[in-house]
Amino acid sequence: MTNVNLGPGSRPGGAAQSLAIEIQGLHKSFGSVEAVKGINLNVAPGEVVAFLGPNGAGKTTTIDVILGLSQPTAGQVSVFGMQPRQAISRGLVSAVMQTGGLLKDLTVEETARYTASLFAHTRPVSEVLQRAGISDIADRRVGKCSGGEQQRLRFAMALLSDPELLILDEPTTGMDVEGRRSFWGAIRHDTAEGRTVLFATHYLEEADAYADRIILLRHGLIVADGTSSEVKAMAAGRTVRATLAGADEAMLRAIPGADGVEVRGETVLIHSNDSDAVARYLLMSTQARDLEIAPRGLEDAFIALTSDDTDGDMTSTGASR
Repeated sequence: MTNVNLGPGSRPGGAAQSLAIEIQGLHKSFGSVEAVKGINLNVAPGEVVAFLGPNGAGKTTTIDVILGLSQPTAGQVSVFGMQPRQAISRGLVSAVMQTGGLLKDLTVEETARYTASLFAHTRPVSEVLQRAGISDIADRRVGKCSGGEQQRLRFAMALLSDPELLILDEPTTGMDVEGRRSFWGAIRHDTAEGRTVLFATHYLEEADAYADRIILLRHGLIVADGTSSEVKAMAAGRTVRATLAGADEAMLRAIPGADGVEVRGETVLIHSNDSDAVARYLLMSTQARDLEIAPRGLEDAFIALTSDDTDGDMTSTGASR
């Protein structure tokens, strides 16, 4: 399924006053497998939220429940103060999925017009094609479009009902760098007008650059919930970067305080909880130059908080805000 927006309808005037998403004690099991283990989550209108986690963390299961595609085993889920399928039937929610849902013999414009015919009230087709950056390929058959162009078409389809909540599953798959930048520019334009966005992605730099808030899941639990800076701060330590010709990785790993080493040609990166000690050693005992000390990045936090070496009882600070 590509575009989840199940029917025509008019929006309730007070939708913006309710939480966009409210989840309390969500559990979801498939037989003996508990995919989601008690999530509490509030998303306010207008937030851009990145939903991150390794495969099997519970992201897709949670999104399916928010979209009304799956029923919770236990717990409550509401979207703008109503049941998910009710919110969808009123045109409040659209979703852009990663694959599927397109008829390859139709043109881009025909696809958008067919989708628009399913709703009582929609934005003009020409407007959404322009917003998605595909006006110039309106006459192209979908089967002749690249993967990135098809994703843009899915985005245009999702915008037709002018939803209050947009859910994106790996939205920039198949896009080049310029396409991804343009796509997120369009998303930011919409969120500036109050649209709420929840997106799942494997491009951590997208979450870092565009999300107001990042939620990390691990084994069906939220293990971090905050701004990018707050989540990064949960990964202790810093990274010392230096230029060092002929670096001996074994020697670097033996530096007191070093707990991770990467050698990329003449560039050395050493992760440490005592970056000052590592920097002093490099300056006094090696030919290292151009030293930089920086906080760990989002990728470091992701690995630290979601890897199987992490304590399974870890919980987030502020996961239900």
